[in-house]
Amino acid sequence: MEHWATGRHRRGPHRFQPAHRRSNVPVIEARTVVRAPPDAVFDLLVDFPGYAGYSEYLQSVDRRGSGGAGTRYRLEFGWWRFSYAVRSEVLAVERPHRIDWQIVDGLDAQGFWRVEDASDAREKPASRIVFRVSYAPGTADLGRLDLPRVVSLETVVDRLRPVIEAEVERVVERVVADLEGTRRSVSVTVETDPDG
Repeated sequence: MEHWATGRHRRGPHRFQPAHRRSNVPVIEARTVVRAPPDAVFDLLVDFPGYAGYSEYLQSVDRRGSGGAGTRYRLEFGWWRFSYAVRSEVLAVERPHRIDWQIVDGLDAQGFWRVEDASDAREKPASRIVFRVSYAPGTADLGRLDLPRVVSLETVVDRLRPVIEAEVERVVERVVADLEGTRRSVSVTVETDPDG
């Protein structure tokens, strides 16, 4: 397998590799349990174009590829008075347990979806879903933003962080509702810098 950051060949399955090793790079992680088997959860998560229906800010998704490793997506986001497009790439897929991805332009960000069997012998099938993303706000391509002169990037980043955290929680809750066929109160744990 060719390593995405260096282009060098490496052996074994891909694992999430933060691009930045600095402690000030924000990490957001959301976890919950859903009443569905890992295969069903994975099938829904790998259908990334469907995410536009889960997100308040993701306006469109354009896919180039089959959905597996190497597939690229163009993501158009809209928030407040801004619109912002980035391209992402699926780095590795380990069916039905993991999908690794990175943003390839516009922002330094990478993350994964992880699906674990959480079934209890006495209950219906269940899966634990983990969504993790790390990003470096200062790497946003400012040429893509039409910021008014009186608005600094720091102001935008300060306002975006709680929006990103709430959006991660909303997407996970909507994924659970689709998988279970009904809306219910879902315990979603969102942590920033969970390893910090």
